[in-house]
Amino acid sequence: MHRNRRTKILATLGPASSSPEKITELFEAGADVFRINMSHSSHELLNELVNMIRDVESKMGRPIGILADLQGPKLRLGDFKDDKITVKPGDKITLDLQDKPGTQTRIYVPHPEIIEGLEAGHRILVDDGKVTLKVLESTKKKAVAEVVSGTKLSSRKGVSLPDTELGVSSLTPKDYKDLDAALEAEVDWIAISFVQRPEDVAEVRKIAKGRAGILSKIEKPQALTRLDDIIELSDAIMVARGDLGVEVPIEQVPGLQKQMTRACRQAGKPVIVATQMLESMITAPMPTRAEVSDVGTAVFEGADAIMLSAESAVGDYPIEAVAMMDKIASQIEQDQNYKGIIDAQRSEPEPTSADAISLAARQIAETLSLSAIVCYTGSGTTGIRAARERPETPIIALSPVARTARRLSIVWGLHCVVTEDASNLDDMVDRACRIAATERFAKPGDRIIISAGVPLGTPGATNMLRIAFVASDGQSGI
Repeated sequence: MHRNRRTKILATLGPASSSPEKITELFEAGADVFRINMSHSSHELLNELVNMIRDVESKMGRPIGILADLQGPKLRLGDFKDDKITVKPGDKITLDLQDKPGTQTRIYVPHPEIIEGLEAGHRILVDDGKVTLKVLESTKKKAVAEVVSGTKLSSRKGVSLPDTELGVSSLTPKDYKDLDAALEAEVDWIAISFVQRPEDVAEVRKIAKGRAGILSKIEKPQALTRLDDIIELSDAIMVARGDLGVEVPIEQVPGLQKQMTRACRQAGKPVIVATQMLESMITAPMPTRAEVSDVGTAVFEGADAIMLSAESAVGDYPIEAVAMMDKIASQIEQDQNYKGIIDAQRSEPEPTSADAISLAARQIAETLSLSAIVCYTGSGTTGIRAARERPETPIIALSPVARTARRLSIVWGLHCVVTEDASNLDDMVDRACRIAATERFAKPGDRIIISAGVPLGTPGATNMLRIAFVASDGQSGI
């Protein structure tokens, strides 16, 4: 089977979708990659879900990607004496490290890194921005802040610090344990939450040692100032609009989404747009018109993937949400404006032979109306380069490495197939033609174009193009 769209779909697993039957239904409805949220998953559940997904993968005969999403730091207020206090603009409140219940005039903050990082003028957003405080003065032990907006502060509410760079890693002790468990379970992608600086990515990459792709979630303003460096160190980027929309003015989020999508396309790194895409489908069988337009915008921008969170994890209509996202993406990609928008945002190739080969493959395939671009890829680099061109022609990524095929399932337009490595050039061409026919991308008499590296099996050495006819037996023609 193959999808009738290029944009990939990530579906988050949760109580509404954590059975073999539901995972199968989600895949059949259109999910290409499954997300396991480590904020709500034990290591035992992680392994159970991975095993379920691999069973579905085996049954369906298609590579399926798995993403483990690390929780990251959870910054919260301490408890209040009476659980909550009422406030009004202009009130002065002291934030300190004393482990005592908060009162009307002081708040316990159980995070020394917050107090140490605060400076006069910094904003403190509580409970997803429902209350805003502005720091008037600070020391290493306490800070005095003024209420700017909001009416109520209560125990254990989350804290966001849009102006403050915390001097701590994005990984908590829990995250280190979850990272080790996810790598042991052989997930395909690790998502890092609350990335602030390139060093956060480098730290996870050092631990992962290539065993999983590293996906950086951009949800902090501090990450935006170092976006190019973070993209360079990451294997993929997620536009995490929920937390980002709390820490930056919400009206800036659409522009930032475009900025990040285009920066990733320029760099040839997969980009995922996430959060509240079909939010109303948590409780309703149909989305709002605005949500449909939101999903459509991400597809028009050429995002590699779009993601469902609570919709598929805890919603009443998980299968319907995936099917709706599949329907929207498929329709947008058939829109008369789609090709023009995608082409207008295409990046210039890097001055390398591999990029030149990928560009030439697209141009030849489109000029000659070929049925498919078939690329052999051991590490995944050739497949990603082919997808960066955003060709009209379908792309088949052939890999002898199952982990590579699974990781590439998040990349725009790639139809991944696990196959033995070719033994010689004739075998390479015959295998490409046969798979293009059996996967229903080409029929006898059609032509395909094949890209690969010679000598065969050399990682990252894409240096050859070959046009071949598909014969009546599925082999290559003369």
